[in-house]
Amino acid sequence: MCPDRSSVRIERRVTLVSQRGVSIVAAIFLLLLLAGLAALMSTLSMTQHATSAQDVQGSRAYQAARAGVEWGVYRALRDGVCASSASLPALADDLQQFTVEVKCTETSTTEAGVSVTVYRIVSVATSGALGRPNYVERQLEAIVG
Repeated sequence: MCPDRSSVRIERRVTLVSQRGVSIVAAIFLLLLLAGLAALMSTLSMTQHATSAQDVQGSRAYQAARAGVEWGVYRALRDGVCASSASLPALADDLQQFTVEVKCTETSTTEAGVSVTVYRIVSVATSGALGRPNYVERQLEAIVG
């Protein structure tokens, strides 16, 4: 015997009524998931940019400290000046923001009957305020004689 068409319609209506709202819940879940992924990607991107900028600043600080060492070596060997502490004159372009302190210590010794003067030059380049995210410092040392 065939089921009555009216009973099939009733079952179909009951099924449709019980499934209402399921698609909206799935859509909201997907929207929240995509929003979370977008926020995560944004955070990762900002962190990467900040890290890259700090890396560039670290390289600049190294170059500023290197300039300080070279300046100290020049003054010690050419002019015979070994100041206990001196500030490097203004740097050019991208290194202007750095403060470079150059310290020199002089030691005299006798080697094989000859008096030798040895200079220890320490250069410290800094930029930014200590404890702040933009603070960068590099220190280089050279010993020449």
